[in-house]
Amino acid sequence: MLDSKSDTSIGAFLADSRAIEGLPIRLVIALVVGVASLSVMMGMIGDIDGLSSTEVDARPEPEVTTTGSQTLEIAVVDPDGNRVSDATVIVRSGSAQIDGLATAKSGSDGVANVDVSPELGPNQLDGTLTVDIKPPAGSDFVDERENTEVLVVAE
Repeated sequence: MLDSKSDTSIGAFLADSRAIEGLPIRLVIALVVGVASLSVMMGMIGDIDGLSSTEVDARPEPEVTTTGSQTLEIAVVDPDGNRVSDATVIVRSGSAQIDGLATAKSGSDGVANVDVSPELGPNQLDGTLTVDIKPPAGSDFVDERENTEVLVVAE
């Protein structure tokens, strides 16, 4: 049986509306802690070798060339220097101009032969061609960083 003291305590508790005031801030704190924990866990998952990706880079030969029709040999390599086959190499205009895009696929030796005909504008002494790589389908390779550009100099 309830005594009069506990009866007034229950009535005071039921009449107290201040408890709802702390609820939104508690939810915000829980959300912030949850998001922070999730970001730490995602960072840890990204470090697992099976789920991470490997950056590829382009090594053009020659790195410095002149205007006119020619073939660039572009090796596609991973961070350890191993060649990557079946990657698509895309060469496009930078500050030097070519008609459209030039593409080629790297062979079993990891080298793509790209035919280009770079041109420079009037009074332009040099310019660059940009090289992008589309990694082989189904691989864990990515090309997110900038690749080595080909420098084109006036003859």
